[in-house]
Amino acid sequence: MIYRADYIKAISPFIDIPLVKILSGVRRCGKSTILGMISEELIGRGVAKENIVFRKYNEMDIDDDFTAKEMYSELKSVIEGKGRCYLFLDELQEIDGWEKVVNSLLEGENVDIYVTGSNSKLMSSEISTYLSGRYVSIPVYTLSFKEYLMFKGKSDGDARDMFEEYLQYGGFPIIGIGNFDTQSAYQIADGIYSTVISRDISRRHKIRNRDLFDRVVKFIVENVGKTFSANSIVNFLKSEKRTLSVETIYNYIKWLEEAFIVYPCQRYDICGKAVLKTQEKYYLADISLKYGKMGFDSKMIAAMLENIVFLEMKRRKYEVYIGKNGTKEIDFIGEKLGEKIYVQVCRELPADSSRETDNLMDIKDHYHKYVVTKDGLAVGNENGIKIIRIEDFLLKESW
Repeated sequence: MIYRADYIKAISPFIDIPLVKILSGVRRCGKSTILGMISEELIGRGVAKENIVFRKYNEMDIDDDFTAKEMYSELKSVIEGKGRCYLFLDELQEIDGWEKVVNSLLEGENVDIYVTGSNSKLMSSEISTYLSGRYVSIPVYTLSFKEYLMFKGKSDGDARDMFEEYLQYGGFPIIGIGNFDTQSAYQIADGIYSTVISRDISRRHKIRNRDLFDRVVKFIVENVGKTFSANSIVNFLKSEKRTLSVETIYNYIKWLEEAFIVYPCQRYDICGKAVLKTQEKYYLADISLKYGKMGFDSKMIAAMLENIVFLEMKRRKYEVYIGKNGTKEIDFIGEKLGEKIYVQVCRELPADSSRETDNLMDIKDHYHKYVVTKDGLAVGNENGIKIIRIEDFLLKESW
């Protein structure tokens, strides 16, 4: 087991605090392994192994008619007479009414509870009702570049060569820990994608026209990092002599977000200081999801670099937006605890670097501004704007 220190650091302050710890993220991003790491942390603190209870609620591990009441009874019987117990409940979204079970255990038993799920309905209104003020959410992502180096047994000194590999393979832990060729790695990514699409979306939402749904998803995957609307998807489908309502497309996108296949990135008007409700962009939970469907093509690199930077900003707990400054666009604005950073991402810095820096120079505040590039020669500082290689940006302790 390779230690993912950032998640243990995020969870540790809440150990033995009467809050349900909810870890959520796309399938196979490493949530179950993180539960194992927390278990080892507890054992290191002197907790007896028999007081640590693991339950996995994947579809293959439970009967179709397994109920929340049965779940409650089974867990209650296991912890009875043991003193304080630690419950690790994996993939809970498969159990209807699980939040009532967790609430009852939290209120009535001497337990500390950790749950994982691959659907953002873990944060639905039902949870707000039953666990109001008594849960903390820890989002889990695929491997950062720093974690990828660790999984491969490499150091920061290997960063330049290893970034090329990370760019082609993505960050799913199962791929990072292995030694797959690209075709095998993309088959694994496509398998994860197919599981989410068929099990977590199509079956759960009873999608009748799977072919049309797949075409909408493919459009979104093809247009990662580009602004588009539901209407633009409708028009695209019309060009293929297919019809679908705007409302249905919004539902499809919402279900993809709930399953953590895509993350939305809204636009922020810097002058008006307001979040705009139109023309948002979408980024993938992992870049390998695109390769699994379409293969790797060098033409994708610019968008995939953006995707990597977007996810790193999310990992570092930034609220991430596309910046709109008059007619100019900033790739990303990150906000956290009242601070901001501005980031432009490019594959190569053009000979006239002002094409990338001018948009940032027009922003008249004191916050850090970066141009992040794959170009190994274009580094330095231009009028207070830091031009930095992408691997250095990703490994930088703070921005």
